[in-house]
Order: sequence, then structure tokens, then C-alpha cells
Amino acid sequence: MSSQHPTRPAGPGRPKDPAKRAAILEAAKGMFTQHGFAGASMEQIAAEAGVSKLTVYSHFGDKEGLFAAAVKAHCEQSLPTSLFEMRPDLPIRTRLLEIADAFYAMITTPEAVAGHRMMCSPQMADSPLTRLFWEAGPMRVQADFAQLLRRRIEAGELDIDDVDCAASQFFTLLKGEPHAQLVFGCCKPGTRSPEAHLRASVDMFLRAYGRAPRT
Repeated sequence: MSSQHPTRPAGPGRPKDPAKRAAILEAAKGMFTQHGFAGASMEQIAAEAGVSKLTVYSHFGDKEGLFAAAVKAHCEQSLPTSLFEMRPDLPIRTRLLEIADAFYAMITTPEAVAGHRMMCSPQMADSPLTRLFWEAGPMRVQADFAQLLRRRIEAGELDIDDVDCAASQFFTLLKGEPHAQLVFGCCKPGTRSPEAHLRASVDMFLRAYGRAPRT
């Protein structure tokens, strides 16, 4: 009997149990944070989630698929697509501040900081995991935010030629020096209030792309 594990999700059959899926994702986030991608085994994750190893493979196919799903789940939990809805009743600055607060809270969790360090390590230089990480996390967030920007442009509140570039600039501004200090270990999460930094970043973005209200 072959000892190899399946590398693709199982075909149609019994419906997957969403509670088991959620438990696996939570266990995976913890294990990847503590041990890195290479150090976290599917056996450990299955045991932590209270399921069989076969159940983990059935839901996610392989460890790469599980890693990408864990990154996506972390982002969707903190920055759901609903956060980027138009909300025309709110001023553009208020909407951007809401997104800024949620984004910064997400990227400064211990799990996110550990994941960022892992992606920047020499071992990941030629790994396909960096692309999986980018597509499951930052790419999805920037795409959702770009759609919000386009709707606000149509409403006459913003003037942006390259929306995708502006979306990338916004999140880069929000990270800034405070996030770099966290990643480098210069300060710990929660030891420095990001409020002034986030508001200054949003105001800079609006000075570059905002339009004066119509009179």
C-alpha cells in the first residue's frame, strides 16, 4: 500500500463539515505561526483540530492548499468583503479610516507578524508559498479596495488615474514604520497607539487623490 498522501481535494461525495473545516483552519494558523511552514506537519494540525489526517487532506488537498486557505481565512475574518462596500452615507475619510483601522489591526496580530517574517526568510526566496501568500491575502484585499475606490471616483469624491497603484499605495502607507518595527522586533503589538499614524496616512492619501466637495 502506498504511503503517499493525496495531493488534491477528494471528488464529490459526502458534504464537507464546516465545523471541522473551521477547526482545521484555526489549528493550522496556530501551527504555522509557532513552527513555520516546514515545521508544521499535517499530523500535528489534525491532532490539534481533533480530526483525522485524512479529513485534513480531504478538505484542503495538501499542506500548500491548507496554508493558502489559512491566510485567506485570516484576511477574510479581519477584512471581509463587506468592509469595502460603497456606504455612500459615510464621508470618504470616514470610510478610509474604518478600513485603515481594520487593516492595521489585522497585520499587527502575532499570527500576521509571524507570517510576514516567515515570508521574508531566506528559505522562502524561491518557494511557491510566497505567491500563494500574496494571492490569498494582499492581492484579494487590494482588489476589493480598488473596487471601492472606483465607485468613489464615479461619485466624484476621488481623482485617480491608476486605481490599482493607488490601492497599493494606501496599504503601504498604513504599514509604514510602525509595522516594520513590529516585524523587526523593535516593539511589541499593542505597545504603541497607531491612531495618529493611520490618520496621517489617510489624510496624505486624500491630499493626493481627494476632490473638493461640489458646491
